Amino acid sequence: MTNEELESRFTYHAPKEGQPERYERIRYKAKMLAAYINEYCPESREKSLAFTRLEEAVMWANASIARNE
Repeated sequence: MTNEELESRFTYHAPKEGQPERYERIRYKAKMLAAYINEYCPESREKSLAFTRLEEAVMWANASIARNE
C-alpha cells in the first residue's frame, strides 16, 4: 500500500457539494431494505448478520464517495 493510500484511508474527508444528499439517499435505500428484511425474515443470527452487512455496505458506499471524489 502506498503512503498516499494510507493517507486517504485514515484522513477525514469533509463532504463536498452534493455529497451529503447522496450519502442520505444511500442510507434511505438501505433503510428500506432493512425494513423489508425485518418484516420478512425470522429473528436469527442470519438476520442479524444481514443487518450488519447492510450497515457495512452503506459505510463502504459512502466511503467510496468521500475518498474518491
